[in-house]
Amino acid sequence: MPGLAFPPGTDLLQVLWVPSNQVVSGSDAVQLRWRRSSEVRDLLLAPPEPAYVPAAYCVPVPCVLHPEPVREFPSRHHLDEDLAARLTAWDKQRAKAPYWHDLSVAPGWKAGGWPAHFTFRGPPEPDSDELRCGECGSPVDALLTMTGSEWDASTTSWIPVECGDEAEKPVGLPYRNPRDPTQVEIGRGCTLQMYHCVGTPSHPPRFVMQ
Repeated sequence: MPGLAFPPGTDLLQVLWVPSNQVVSGSDAVQLRWRRSSEVRDLLLAPPEPAYVPAAYCVPVPCVLHPEPVREFPSRHHLDEDLAARLTAWDKQRAKAPYWHDLSVAPGWKAGGWPAHFTFRGPPEPDSDELRCGECGSPVDALLTMTGSEWDASTTSWIPVECGDEAEKPVGLPYRNPRDPTQVEIGRGCTLQMYHCVGTPSHPPRFVMQ
């Protein structure tokens, strides 16, 4: 994954989770495995599956994702009041490309980047335990964003060119819905932000529903 800050000696990250509501609550149901790809000798053609799945909407459908580096800017809660007010005034003068939807925080699944917008709640305070590692108290940083769709009605400018209305659709579309290739549902249309410990990435991750 280009741009992802791997710990020294690693270049592969596996995210393992139990497909249940515990994923949303950010418990020990999720583990991060930082590895070296050259040490992976035998690839499993048929990965093991759990005998029982409490929440089917937490199980991604088999699909291939195509990562694409994009430039995005911070959301409102990362800006000071003066700059946020100036951007709001700038938005009102423009008919297209509002900052909050088209320039800040790319929607969809992503690795790294700026944390997602907060919708149904306010952002945690910078020094709150929510944004500190539960093992050592070190700061945490956004690692993985999981959400129900790659774009919505307000973020259509982020639609990949190959998925646009004027794009030529491939024969036998590999996904049931290009807007939601994983078919994972987070809450009621929410975003689940995974944060990892900056000091020791192997520590259990933190989660914030946004």
